[in-house]
Amino acid sequence: MAIVSSLGDIGAIRRAAVDGFARKRRWALLVPAMILAYLVYIAFAFNVPELLQRARVDNAQILLADTVSHKVHVTRDNRSGDMTVAIEGENKGTYPGNAWPAWVSRQGDATVVDLGNGHEVRFEGDTLFYGVPNVGTVEIVRGDGGIELSVPLGLPAEWVNASNSRVSITSPAARMSVTRNRSEVFRYFGGWELFFFTLDSPFHYMSWGELASSVVSGEQIREGQTNLSAMLSDFWGNAMWRHSDVAWAIFETILMAFLGTFGAAIVALPLAFLAARNFSVSLLARFGVRRLFDFLRGLDGLIWTIILSRAFGPGPLTGSLAMLITDTGTFGKLFSEALENVDKKQIEGVRSTGANTLQQCRFGVIPQVSPVILSQMLYYLESNTRSATVIGALVGGGIGLLLTQAIQTQKDWEEVTYYVVLVLIMVSAMDMFSGWLRTQLIGNQRHGKSV
Repeated sequence: MAIVSSLGDIGAIRRAAVDGFARKRRWALLVPAMILAYLVYIAFAFNVPELLQRARVDNAQILLADTVSHKVHVTRDNRSGDMTVAIEGENKGTYPGNAWPAWVSRQGDATVVDLGNGHEVRFEGDTLFYGVPNVGTVEIVRGDGGIELSVPLGLPAEWVNASNSRVSITSPAARMSVTRNRSEVFRYFGGWELFFFTLDSPFHYMSWGELASSVVSGEQIREGQTNLSAMLSDFWGNAMWRHSDVAWAIFETILMAFLGTFGAAIVALPLAFLAARNFSVSLLARFGVRRLFDFLRGLDGLIWTIILSRAFGPGPLTGSLAMLITDTGTFGKLFSEALENVDKKQIEGVRSTGANTLQQCRFGVIPQVSPVILSQMLYYLESNTRSATVIGALVGGGIGLLLTQAIQTQKDWEEVTYYVVLVLIMVSAMDMFSGWLRTQLIGNQRHGKSV
């Protein structure tokens, strides 16, 4: 009988194991199927097929080129006939008429643009000629009745976008457009031109070696200034890249995060004592303060930003207050939970010395919760540094404002890249700083050292 019973137990165990493996196999198939079904639903809910059809690969390529390179515009004003050559089409980046780039030249009344590899554009009166090697010449004529286009056989159709009022051609060599008011050629070059010095600076025309030589032993270029001081002044006051304005915007962004985070901590800490179960003076006060924390953090910082901007107007202070309000609710909840977990024996030890309530909190409670509080504050300082960029775009302050302005122009994408890189550097620097500070403060406290 014992043998039969043992065999029965083994059979039951075997059946249970088989059933367990079967359930795992079913889940292994069911979970991917559910995920796939959800992705299919999302594809139809957001109309992904139509979005893919409307996607413009050429626009994406232009956007990518704009972020890592700059354009030099060769422009003819069709009303006056004046020719200009300018970096990014800005007045601050316009070449003097006697110092055009080598690939732009005057030939009698015509202006010739050598695009390299046999591609050439010629401005002659109201006509733009674009010579394409092994294909022929595109002729675009501006007339009173509109824009007339003559295209040779063999020119790729995707290069041309034409209407009666505008003709655009995008080739591997350059982009060009002709309207009634102006004819223009855009040529791309890698890098961010005029990032260090603008065209009106004498240092723009020097190589790196010449710049170094002028600092060490060169003749004084600007009266009353050393060459190094003049270089730094021209870089700092760069009218196109506005380095001084950008530095101030970064400072404003960090200041918003700092004021919002530490201001919230100062407000939340005393309120957290009222919200903590073991420190609250009454159940009603605890309930009321906890609901206040729920209200403050229940609305996102962006909502508070919009509300406060109506009350106080735009500016960095409005962004700081928005973060302060939101973080007060968050810190209040976190701090109160930390207070509820303190060791009562340490408080009783301080009380036995005759300390009053305030002294008990200072020497019996704060040392226990300060590592948690400091860690949370430093984490939110990192997070708010990122948030301050978005909030600054709404309230008109910090690097977020410059970033929004650059995006709205739809042409200064290399500046967008510059600001994005600066934001990443700023966030990384705050991360490293807060990590170092956390180690110094919390690490010392764990080893029993005073901070």
